[in-house]
Amino acid sequence: MARIFDVIEYPNEMTDELVHRFPDDSSIGDYRIGSQVIVREAQSAVFFRDGNALDVFKAGRHTITTANVPLLINWIGKAFNDRTPFPAEVYFVSMKEWANKKWGTPQPIIVRNPGMGLGVALLQGFGTYSFQITDPQMFVTKIVGTQGTFRTSDIEDRLRTMLLSKLQDILGETGAKHSVPEMIGLTEEIGAGVRAKAQDDFAALGMMLKTFYVGNLKPSDKSAQELRDMGMLDMATYTQLQAADAMRDAASNPSGGAGLTAGIGAGMGIGNLMGQALQGGMQNTAQGGTAPKPSGGGEMPEVMTPSEAAGFLKVSEEDVMAAIQDGSLKAKKLGNAYRISKEAVEEFLKS
Repeated sequence: MARIFDVIEYPNEMTDELVHRFPDDSSIGDYRIGSQVIVREAQSAVFFRDGNALDVFKAGRHTITTANVPLLINWIGKAFNDRTPFPAEVYFVSMKEWANKKWGTPQPIIVRNPGMGLGVALLQGFGTYSFQITDPQMFVTKIVGTQGTFRTSDIEDRLRTMLLSKLQDILGETGAKHSVPEMIGLTEEIGAGVRAKAQDDFAALGMMLKTFYVGNLKPSDKSAQELRDMGMLDMATYTQLQAADAMRDAASNPSGGAGLTAGIGAGMGIGNLMGQALQGGMQNTAQGGTAPKPSGGGEMPEVMTPSEAAGFLKVSEEDVMAAIQDGSLKAKKLGNAYRISKEAVEEFLKS
């Protein structure tokens, strides 16, 4: 038999609980007309009976009457006195802002990157977000159900999935107007876009997305093999990126001590060997067709873009930009673009 309660409260701080049902066990409590309901700051209390919401009490001390819970009249007839117990479920809901929740991209997000490298790029990011329950009755009805305790960990995976879906949309839209280097500098605008796109989805759960911050957005460090496994590379491009991988590994090898220049040399050597092997295989099977021309083939023009210089050096465009930034490769900046002379590339290879 259910216990009869004259005081209904949940004094716990709810440090990780979004919702807590009262009483603590799975039983349904019996509450009297005239009972006291004590709701702490940053809490709301939602009364349910047979799946129907009777009323929502905000912070403060309340006395249960048929005036503030009018639906009780449907269950308490005039034949009973005013102190007749009635069975119900009470859910205490935390109304505070849940801040500093973490998000990150478990897999890189593919975005367009026209005019640079492969024409696409893989981006990874991480940051924080915060949310708040704004409609406790809707939240309990749609999300919690009959659970006795509902914690933040019970919904965080769902929220992160929603946010990453919106982030992918925003990056796709932004990538249509900006290059990847420009996008990396637009983290505040991207965060605001995700927040705006996600509000309707959060509101449908009785929640609000308070903040969404992009802490870092950067190109993925996926290797050439991983990109090829994703179906993004043909064999010729794969060969070039393997050379870039070799260059990166050589440049980051503490025992090498030669830095970027030695790395590029190693990358070019591997790239040339693989290119020769690939060319030999193609010559045996190219009858009736034309083998693809290596991006580094042909005569070097007098003036090149970073992408064109990367093709001749058999490295990635990002590596060329890094060499420009550290001053080892001379280039002329025109507006937001760089132009590299043939002499500068030749001088760079001699250094």
